[in-house]
Amino acid sequence: MTIPRSYRQFCPVAMAAEVLCQRWTVVLLRELVAGSTRFNDLRRGVPRMSPALLSQRLKELESAGILSRHPSPQDPAVSEYRLTEAGRELEPLIEAFGVWGQRWITSDLSLQQLDAQLLMWDMRRNLDVSPLPERRSVIHVQFPEQAPRDRTWWLLVEPGDARVDLCSVDPGFDVDLYVSVDLRTMTAIWMGLDTVRVARGSGRMMVTGDEALASNMQRWLGLSPFSQTQKQVA
Repeated sequence: MTIPRSYRQFCPVAMAAEVLCQRWTVVLLRELVAGSTRFNDLRRGVPRMSPALLSQRLKELESAGILSRHPSPQDPAVSEYRLTEAGRELEPLIEAFGVWGQRWITSDLSLQQLDAQLLMWDMRRNLDVSPLPERRSVIHVQFPEQAPRDRTWWLLVEPGDARVDLCSVDPGFDVDLYVSVDLRTMTAIWMGLDTVRVARGSGRMMVTGDEALASNMQRWLGLSPFSQTQKQVA
């Protein structure tokens, strides 16, 4: 593995920091660890990262031996980025970053960093399809206070293969469940800092449509992988 030297220290911590501590690198690794492999999917997981910088960081990680690039089995003209053995060894480190952040970063500070695109992408990835009916389910999520590009989303759960798709334009299917909620509340629920029941009871979340989907929402919604980590007071 080739590592560009700038700290000029032989210490392995310093050498690892050369590769891992550039801006966006750890967040990009979070997406790779979570299973994203294609450039466009990685972009959706890091929506505030420019395509040019994303391409640069991918090349750097490939050069460092942390990921490798392969033709997609579905479309050989499209590249997929997969973690190497060295990259997979970083998974516990990335998880530890998240656990530490959930435990020690204050909730108020976390909830100042709202991002509808990232939230919906994470929700799509972690949605639990097991309580959903054996048919296509369409869930329409609206954040009324957001700008038009972040306001309206559709989650599509396809029967059979348990695939969940995320759309920011109307896919043209009948909607089974309508959810209207402010982005801060939905983010807090996702992080395990709030619940669907409390949000609905306080009027911060409105849910209409299929009663079974509505009553099971807390279960199928899925939560952040770090939502069970207990907060600590620094």
